[in-house]
Amino acid sequence: MPEFTVVIPARNEASYLPLTLRALASQSLAPHEVIVVDHASRDGTGEVARAWGARVVDCAGGGIARARQAGLGAARTTWVATTDADSLPAPDWLARLAHAAARPGQVALYGPMRFCGVSRPLRLASELGYGAFLHACELAGRPNLAGANMAFSRQAALLAGGYPEVEAYEDVLMGQALAELGTVSYVPGALVETSARRLAGGWLPFLWRHALNLSGHRRGYFAE
Repeated sequence: MPEFTVVIPARNEASYLPLTLRALASQSLAPHEVIVVDHASRDGTGEVARAWGARVVDCAGGGIARARQAGLGAARTTWVATTDADSLPAPDWLARLAHAAARPGQVALYGPMRFCGVSRPLRLASELGYGAFLHACELAGRPNLAGANMAFSRQAALLAGGYPEVEAYEDVLMGQALAELGTVSYVPGALVETSARRLAGGWLPFLWRHALNLSGHRRGYFAE
């Protein structure tokens, strides 16, 4: 089984980050290392990460793409998995990713997501809706890899040039670049739950931001 480094970009995430790090500490297959990229936080995010045993990499400027790239550059293992500071990987997340990564020709992996901290119907609806979206992207030959739940060969990511310096869509763009180098696979059981705070402004603004994102609009779409 390949070893994994888990990279988490974080900006002012001291309140959410402990839950994510606890979920990673509970993995049935432990990560080789957890790297938190502290993106100019002002709330003690770095201190929280260190208290949980994560390695902290500072990233003073630039956008989310630069933070993700800093984590990629700091990783030492053959495979890198990424999630967000407000997300909760299922206990068998890394084990399922590692099993898939062991197959020949794999360069990247991604899995399902759903909202947490919401009603059960909304949680199920988010999982089904996102799953349908991923399936449509796969049928169109354009896999949609999200930074909250993706993994990739470190060597392949470096060959692909890493994350492009855009304000948004950097994860999807790198996933598409990786697909040019080898097999990108969907791993159905590798579930990550993510905070529903992005819905604070309502469903329509949320969907509109993602529609802009998918149409090639590469400006930041989540508030700082």
